[in-house]
Amino acid sequence: MNRHDVVIVGAGAAGLNAALLLGRARRKVAVIDAGEPRNAPAEHMHGFLSRDGLPPAELLELGRAEIARYGVRLVRSRVERIDHGFTVRLADGQVLDARRILVATGLRDELPAIPGIRERWGRDVLHCPYCHGYEVRDRPLAVLGTHPGAVHQALLLRQWSDDVLFLRHALDLAPEDRERLECHGVRVVEGTIARLAVEDDRLRGVELADGRAIPRAAVFVFPRMVPHDELLTGLGCARDEGGWAVTDRTGRTSVPGVWAAGNVVDPRAQVVTAAGMGSAAAIAVNGDLVEEDVRRSAERHALGGESR
Repeated sequence: MNRHDVVIVGAGAAGLNAALLLGRARRKVAVIDAGEPRNAPAEHMHGFLSRDGLPPAELLELGRAEIARYGVRLVRSRVERIDHGFTVRLADGQVLDARRILVATGLRDELPAIPGIRERWGRDVLHCPYCHGYEVRDRPLAVLGTHPGAVHQALLLRQWSDDVLFLRHALDLAPEDRERLECHGVRVVEGTIARLAVEDDRLRGVELADGRAIPRAAVFVFPRMVPHDELLTGLGCARDEGGWAVTDRTGRTSVPGVWAAGNVVDPRAQVVTAAGMGSAAAIAVNGDLVEEDVRRSAERHALGGESR
């Protein structure tokens, strides 16, 4: 029961899509679901063909039902560690053995410590212009200067609104970035942000430390993205200069038998991208298992036994 061809850690779009492909390939697969999807605060997801506007939780529900049709085992638990040799130890005491591992544990968004941001996150405090820009089109928007990536965010948002302010806050804004923003129609506002103004469960604007109130319909924040890659680190997977686990185009890591897909290795991946990464990884994992199966068959044949 606990011996699997593949154990997938993470049940978001990447993990579930990988499980779907591997289940259809008639592999014995277990998916470990800790139940903490990154996009849980968002009411809808966008940019996914045929699923645009679908609530994220509904996509996952549909995915879980699909993989069940192919005999994939879904385990509601958390992985404590993976030993070399791929013994997977869960928080509830279960122990699973796997021939291959796919880590699809995503990332967490670390938000700036400004009152109101966490409470409004995924509602009218947003991150991705491609995910949410259309929904706040033609409205007064603000980008908070809490991360160097906020400059690019503000430049992008001009495609959706003519009224975009860049609240510099504590960001050391380079002269060339200030010029780019202003030339593109984004006004830079000086002053430290004190809090978000919320009334009747709706964002009204941003309050600065000097008392100024800036009415806005939505604000964009560039969070610090931290991968949930402790399992990859524990297995000894190599990292790049930015600290992210290194994979090839199929998701193969530097450790034989270990793959990774989705936001745990690519912070830019949207839901549809993560699903595609899971699919590519699953095909590569299955191909790797086939090579091992053929090798074992050849060894049995050489010893006079029957091939599989």
